[in-house]
Amino acid sequence: MGADQNLDWGAAAASALDWWRDAGVDVVVGDAPVNWLEAKNFAGDQLAPHEPVADPAPSAAPLPATALPGVLAEFVSWRIGREAPDAVWAGEAIGWAGPESPELMVLVDCPERDDRGQLLGGEVGRLFDNMLRSIGRTRADVLLASVCVRRPTTGRVPRDLEQRLGEVTRHHLSLAAPKALLVLGDAATRAVLATNVAQARERLHVFNHTGGTSTHVVASHHPRVLLDRPACKSEAWKDLILLNEGLAK
Repeated sequence: MGADQNLDWGAAAASALDWWRDAGVDVVVGDAPVNWLEAKNFAGDQLAPHEPVADPAPSAAPLPATALPGVLAEFVSWRIGREAPDAVWAGEAIGWAGPESPELMVLVDCPERDDRGQLLGGEVGRLFDNMLRSIGRTRADVLLASVCVRRPTTGRVPRDLEQRLGEVTRHHLSLAAPKALLVLGDAATRAVLATNVAQARERLHVFNHTGGTSTHVVASHHPRVLLDRPACKSEAWKDLILLNEGLAK
């Protein structure tokens, strides 16, 4: 009876899977026990060649740019359809929300665990709404989108799909062509700027579109980080000020 009855087993399992992935574990072993102290079981010249496990079809190869719909309305339908990179994942697909031609776009990594129907719900969403209000904005004013439209099992963008999802995300950015983009968190920052938040903060980046237009990009902490580390809120406020400067240009 001493066990914690309130343990979130789903979160614990996801954390364990994430830890093994970071440790480099990428194969499934058999159920039968093996005596690794016997030479025949570890001698290099007797080991059978490793047969790589093929990735699911959606992540088997880089996505050619020509395969992406060139019209925003068609892209939005494709993004939550069966051909999207994360279509095989479990859970609800949550697409973007907001105006089609926004002045400001906000990008996050993926839906939160409790999100239903829209991104950034619950306490994380309330903090996000306060961030928008601090610069005179509301959700109705911005285009809110995510790198993943479904939540990964681990809650993080899988490394083997980062490049592919980054291509899709940048294509969406080019179609929407907002005046400014706020990327929240490391995964969203890497998808657009190919770096993390710590390196990208405190600078106004420029994302150039075909045709001569451009988008000012500001990177900041994800609201869930601000809830865990309130000391970072002062940094986020500086980022929002920088974002307003980009909108004013």
